[in-house]
Amino acid sequence: MDRIITDYEAYLFNEGRWLRAWEKMGARPAEREGRRGYSFVVWAPNARGVSVVGTFNGWDGRAHPLSPVGVSGLWEGFVPDVGPGELYKFEIRPRSGPPFLKADPYALFAEKPPHTASVTADLGQYAWRDAEWMAARRERNPLEEPMAIYEVHAGSWRRNPLEGHRSLTWRELAAELVPYVKGMGYTHVELLPVMEHPFDGSWGYQVTGYFAPTSRYGTPDDFRFFIDECHQAGIGVILDWVPGHFPRDDHGLRRFDGTALYEHEDPRQGEHREWGTLIFNYGRHEVRNFLLANALYWLESFHVDGLRVDAVASMIYLDYSRGPGEWIPNVHGGRENLEAIEFLRELNALTHGHHPGTVTIAEESTAFPAVSRPTWVGGLGFTMKWNMGWMHDILTYVGKDPVYRRWEHQHLTFSMLYAYNENFVLPFSHDEVVHGKGSMMNKIPGDQWQKAATLRALYAYMYAHPGKKLLFMGGEFGVWREWDHADSLDWDLLAQPLHGGLQRFVRDLNELYTRERALHEVDFEPAGFEWIDCNDHESSVISLIRRAKDPRDFVVVVLNFTPVVREGYRIGVPEPGFYRELINSDAIWYAGGNVGNQGGVYTEPVAAHGHAQSLRLMLPPLGALILKIGRAG
Repeated sequence: MDRIITDYEAYLFNEGRWLRAWEKMGARPAEREGRRGYSFVVWAPNARGVSVVGTFNGWDGRAHPLSPVGVSGLWEGFVPDVGPGELYKFEIRPRSGPPFLKADPYALFAEKPPHTASVTADLGQYAWRDAEWMAARRERNPLEEPMAIYEVHAGSWRRNPLEGHRSLTWRELAAELVPYVKGMGYTHVELLPVMEHPFDGSWGYQVTGYFAPTSRYGTPDDFRFFIDECHQAGIGVILDWVPGHFPRDDHGLRRFDGTALYEHEDPRQGEHREWGTLIFNYGRHEVRNFLLANALYWLESFHVDGLRVDAVASMIYLDYSRGPGEWIPNVHGGRENLEAIEFLRELNALTHGHHPGTVTIAEESTAFPAVSRPTWVGGLGFTMKWNMGWMHDILTYVGKDPVYRRWEHQHLTFSMLYAYNENFVLPFSHDEVVHGKGSMMNKIPGDQWQKAATLRALYAYMYAHPGKKLLFMGGEFGVWREWDHADSLDWDLLAQPLHGGLQRFVRDLNELYTRERALHEVDFEPAGFEWIDCNDHESSVISLIRRAKDPRDFVVVVLNFTPVVREGYRIGVPEPGFYRELINSDAIWYAGGNVGNQGGVYTEPVAAHGHAQSLRLMLPPLGALILKIGRAG
């Protein structure tokens, strides 16, 4: 019988270079000697023997043993008359001890948790309709385009109250979430991990099926349909991806062939005690191959537009969350995980090279240098990096009572000292609204009106500040509760003026951000930003200018973080003329107090802030103004 894996493919796999391994690894439809069935391939180099067991052979390990592929550590076999939808696992016979069962690391589909079997499937029958989107994506420069990301946990965005409060399917989300995201003006949706995971409470961050979209919401082709609908609506799709660690579940990757195969043997290298998970061994070629092929698989087979890589800091530091004696230095005696760093560089070079226009975004919480700089200048090669420092500073600031903010003014302005060190995304993510941190509304002191007004001003600052934008679901209309992965967002709040007004404000911010080149075109160079006044700590007011590539195209932003109306507040501006209010966060349309400048104001020939012309403004309380020079009326 013909071999499934060629000698060349086995060689590439052992070298970590078989980048399309997903086409043959695992269970795939095949035909041998005129009979249809499934081929099965698994990597288990230290096993004494491997069989495939499932519903098609009564889970009998004697029925279908696999054969070794030379000395590659791969095992392969063909089982005739197997069709899609069959449950299966691999029976591993270790060098010592009894046999045990493992799910397929390369499975395309899996049983719905808490069940753990893999399910025979194929690489999809979906007929894509997004050719125009995919062609345009190859020509895009994501750094110069607007990126307003709506972060979503698919299982809890909205639930069906008529059917046991169940999560929506991918096709239902395509019908409800996609129009919502489009109507709100977001450019991208970012999904918390959708790869198969056994424990709901991990939110998807403890993956057992890296190649399988979770069966909780439908089939792989249902997920393709959702992504296609996003693309039809002009919305990009980013997936959270977890190459840093994996769970200890018995059916998963842990000690896959009876030995530490995907992980390290030494717990000082192989365990995240804080999370109860295991760390991938990036120095092993076949493990790197598994992860690199997986990244390319999501970009190619599902047309995904980007990967947000979770917990990068935990990957690149050997002493991450470890005390003295709990970690092993690298060959140079340092704390950097050199193998993980090389893996990340290879990941970014491959994804950007194979799929131009896609993005990789690092969740990296330290000052590790050049995370979002190209690999050829020594960087890690990510497109962008989350700005965790800005997020921490600004949330600390708005968490103070306004009377004390004058002494916390540095939290508003410090980020501009390092704003161009990386290509930053400004995140208000799911991590900030769990574990007692409070919802976005409840982080802010004051009564309900002050909380909502401050949140509007905060979002305006995020959109005015250099960097792309990310907001976790529910933040756009000010939910009061912390996020609960097992419950729906509180959509009934939208009937209340403050919540409906906040939602309208975020929608209008997205529309303005996308329309005005000055707010997104030059995010990562100093030419796109200029302080007017960053020093008015006594008033807790900051003012700034954002510019497009054409420096004559600019907007003026003024933010007042106290509940005091400031009449006759003067700021210098570059040009004389009429400055129209593009947005006023205190407008009655947003449930504000309607304090403002009646649509705009003319300059006066009074010098201020280094400019010959200035504006004399009425600043709304806890409010934001965005203005642009134009014509009256």
